[in-house]
Amino acid sequence: MASDLFALNPALDRPALAAEFARVGRIQVRDVLTAESARELRAVLAQHTRWGMAMSAAHVEGGKPRYLRAEALATEGGRQQAQAMGVATNEAAAQGRYAYRYASYPMLEAYLGRWDEGSPHDLLLEHLNAPDFLQLARDVTGMDDLVKADAQATLYAGQHFLALHNDSHVEEQWRIAYVLNLASDDWRPDWGGYLVFYDEEGDIVQGFRPRFNALNMFRVPMKHAVTFVPPFAPVGRFAVTGWLRAG
Repeated sequence: MASDLFALNPALDRPALAAEFARVGRIQVRDVLTAESARELRAVLAQHTRWGMAMSAAHVEGGKPRYLRAEALATEGGRQQAQAMGVATNEAAAQGRYAYRYASYPMLEAYLGRWDEGSPHDLLLEHLNAPDFLQLARDVTGMDDLVKADAQATLYAGQHFLALHNDSHVEEQWRIAYVLNLASDDWRPDWGGYLVFYDEEGDIVQGFRPRFNALNMFRVPMKHAVTFVPPFAPVGRFAVTGWLRAG
């Protein structure tokens, strides 16, 4: 594994981060990687990722998620499917149902399916499952049973969003959701793409701005969403997201 692709910042104050996480069960760890590694990862996402589309609408096909690979989106039929699902996700969100729409490259599926063996995405997934990163997650969250991570590369561009939900997948042994942000250095609040958390009355109790080289982690289940990215946003929000699991 290339060490320059994923090198943790050795100056992280893990006890302080653990104390912050313990208060509310969520945290944004800034400058989590070395600056060189973070720049390299963002280049991989921005320049070397074959983006497909991940979409789901709760009232369509039983709410089953849909994923269209980049190869499918290059065809007329694939574009028509994406357009139809885009309409369906808008309708679901308008009705207060769970929905999402964003660009994605499913790194775990690609790794297992050997889509592009030895790619930077494969190497990154291996790093996320290596002792260094898993121990950082254990140190910060206090969860010593975290043993593996899944991952997808994500790009939230104009018209993309992830509606309110809570990641309640106990049977899959999800413990921690994570977002490794690789957004532009000057991401503006008006461009959306915030990871926000809600209380029982629907009020936002905390929001994390998309920042370059920042790792969000939070216990699941927890009510959260990614806010709508408006059409005028000049760039998309790059990130690697997934769950840390106990088994």
